[in-house]
Order: sequence, then structure tokens, then C-alpha cells
Amino acid sequence: MESKPTVGTAGLLASVVPVLAGLVASAMLAVDYLRPAPVFCSEGGGCAELKHTIFAAPFGVPLPVVGLAGFVVLGIASLLPGRRARYVQFGLAGGAAMAGALLLVLQVLLGHLCPYCCVADVSALVAMGVAAWRLRSAPDAAPTLGWQLGSAGSFALAAGVPLLAGFRVDITPAVIHAEMAKAKKGEVTVVDFVDFECPFCRMTHAEIAPVLESHREQLHVVRRQVPLRMHPHAQDAARAACCGEKLGQGDAMADALFTAEVDELTPEGCEKIAARLGLPIEAFRACVKDPSTDASIEADKSEFKAAGGYALPTIWVGDTLLIGAQPREHVAEVVHAALAHAGG
Repeated sequence: MESKPTVGTAGLLASVVPVLAGLVASAMLAVDYLRPAPVFCSEGGGCAELKHTIFAAPFGVPLPVVGLAGFVVLGIASLLPGRRARYVQFGLAGGAAMAGALLLVLQVLLGHLCPYCCVADVSALVAMGVAAWRLRSAPDAAPTLGWQLGSAGSFALAAGVPLLAGFRVDITPAVIHAEMAKAKKGEVTVVDFVDFECPFCRMTHAEIAPVLESHREQLHVVRRQVPLRMHPHAQDAARAACCGEKLGQGDAMADALFTAEVDELTPEGCEKIAARLGLPIEAFRACVKDPSTDASIEADKSEFKAAGGYALPTIWVGDTLLIGAQPREHVAEVVHAALAHAGG
């Protein structure tokens, strides 16, 4: 009877390599899932697309954290001696490979490939192939204590270095830091990038306005105009907001523009709003027509890009980034945490 070939050191090494790759990629993804803004992935890329699907947090646990735990357990199983350990390795790798294949298909369907997701998913597929190879081969030699310790140490470094580096990086853009520097001691800076016709901006304003009002004396609120071309009245509303700010009624004008009907955000409608707020109409008209107003709006758009903005609403509360429609409870938690940190 022909004996099965042994895999020896080659099997151990082949088992460790995909685990190391999977740990590094999963750790980098975990940082980007857990931090308010990405460190390793690009804004608006495949990582962000996958992060906003129903698969991003199974049972409330961020997917990369699940991946980290899975690769750690898989790595431990690959270092254990005996036939039973090989079956455990194969079972774990098989489950990881199924999840990896599903996520690869999902990325193709979304039309966005996350490079770190791909590395983790392909690593799981490779790990299954290695596990099947080791299972079909004759029992390989038990790994030495030195090999086990060395491999365990490499697993710890593969996961630990990206996690440590990722959580230590300052992700707050320079333009946000510049606004934070203008705040008084104990104040928290809120930078709100807005489009007054954007439905999600309008929804979010309705939620956060009471929170901001209740802490008005402790907040340094800054609005930056990002009127989108798809919204026909957004530019006119942005001009009105800029002029309301110049004429000393920035908050009142912003509230009025957000709560007005969208079809009222015309030049005539914005002028009526200004009149209701008691702004000097001739000064308001001159401001709206002044080329410096449009130049100010373009400068705000440039700040939005410099801050890594890619979607609206985008709000920075201190160094915490909020993207998309936000429930009032969450905004309140973020504001309270920022105030506590600032000593407010």
C-alpha cells in the first residue's frame, strides 16, 4: 500500500503565511471600521461601500473583528499537533473560505473592490487549500516549541502593529484642526458641511439643531457651504447663508433655509427669508451679487475636499467625524463626550 507523503515544515510554513496575511489585513480593516475616519482605506472606496452593507457587523460585531478572531483561532489550530488538529484546521479554514468567497462576490456586485478585504478573503481561501493538503497528507511532524513560540509571536505582531499604528494616527484633517484652533478654551468645534437642498442634510439638521442649541455657549459652530450641482436651488441657498453670516444672522438664516420648502430656496425666496429675519435687504442683495460670495463658497468646497469629504452631510464634532443622516441621540452622545474631553 502506497504511503501518503508527509508535508513536514512546508505544511507548517504554508499554514502560517495566509494566517499572517489575513491578520494584517483584518487588523487594518478593524482600525478603519472602529475609528470615525479611515486610516488605511480611501474615503468613498470599496471599504466604505462594504462597511455600509448589512454584512458589515454580523450580530453587532464589526466584520474585521470577527476576521481577526477567526484568523487567530485558525493560526493556533495550525500549530497544534495531531490528526484531530488537522480536522479542526480544515473546518475553521472551510468556514473562513466560505465567508471570504461570499464577500468577494459581494464586492464584485457592488462594483467596488476593497484591497484589504480582498487580501483577507483570498487568505482564507488559500488557508483552506493548505488545510486540505495537510489533511490528505500523512501526519506531519509535531512543531517544535521554538516554532510554536515564533509563529505565535509573528501572529501577535501581524495583528498588533497595524492596530497600534492605526489607533495612534491623527486622522483629523488640517482644515479641521485650523478651525479647532480658533475655538475658545473649553469650547468644542463643530464643522458642518452642508447643502441646504440635500434631504439628508435637512433631516440631520432637524435632529442636531436642538442638541447644538442646548450647548450653544460651549460650542464653536462653523458651517461650510457645499452646494451640489444636482440640487438646482443649492447655490442660491448657499449664497443666502453666506450673506446671512456676513450680516450677523448666520444661525437664524441657516435654520430658516433648512426649514423652508425646497421650492422656496430661489433667489426671490431667499430674499423673502432675509426680510423676515430683519436683514437690510439692499445690503443682502449686494452681498448675493458680490463675486466674493461665490469665491467664499468655492473656498468652502475646497475645504470639504481637503477634509476628505465625499458625502453629505459631513459633520466634525471636535475630532469625531459623522457622515450621513444622524439620530439625535447619537449626536448628543458625541457632543457630550467631546465637551467632557474639552472640560466643558
